[in-house]
Amino acid sequence: MLDALRGCCLVSMILYHTAWDCVYIFGVNLPWFRTEYAYLWQQSICWTFILLAGFCAPFSKSGYKRGGIVFFWGAVIMLATCLFMPDNKVLFGILTLLGSCMLLTSLLKRFLSKLPALPGMLASFLLFILLRNVNNGYLGFERWKPVKLPVCLYRNYFTAFLGFPVAGFSSSDYFAVIPWLFLFLTGYFAHFIIMKSRAAEVLKKRTGRALIWMGQNSLFLYVLHQPVVYSVLFAASKLIKAS
Repeated sequence: MLDALRGCCLVSMILYHTAWDCVYIFGVNLPWFRTEYAYLWQQSICWTFILLAGFCAPFSKSGYKRGGIVFFWGAVIMLATCLFMPDNKVLFGILTLLGSCMLLTSLLKRFLSKLPALPGMLASFLLFILLRNVNNGYLGFERWKPVKLPVCLYRNYFTAFLGFPVAGFSSSDYFAVIPWLFLFLTGYFAHFIIMKSRAAEVLKKRTGRALIWMGQNSLFLYVLHQPVVYSVLFAASKLIKAS
């Protein structure tokens, strides 16, 4: 079931990135893509991915190994986009975040294991809500911005990685450690609550072979999908111009 959910989320992400490429790379006029509905679509994808990654982290036999692999591919995407797509470069994207979260939870595993799961999950989610606007210079969630943070926190690219981007920083896909680590931890603690309940039996059900396969190969498909989508759209644009 978890693999199927991840596969479903992956399909949604591929469709979203296809629309994003159409609008921001190939100049297609899609007014709805600049509305709050598109933003909610994008947020539903990243929230699901991060929560699922946190939930599945305790299943991993080697969090350091898996975290290192995911972080490596995040660095590859960062380097490739900086070299070949500098106008749409990805600095500290979703894979860099997930790899960092896996490494950090592995490092803090002994400490986290001593915390009760329900308070840990609630505290993590509340911290995520409180810190959601940190990347924009405020505490708070979305339009709620009760406290402006000191400008001195936003100094360089390392602080951008942590969640405090320097002035002029830009990335077409930006997921900093803060606040997203706390959403990852929300899923991490939820694992121990759900796996001890009757709900765990539901997760064993197989739902759609194709989606399960996609979920089990999500890292490979994530790395591969954007070059494929771009190539298809590029070929289509050439055909349209030629006709």
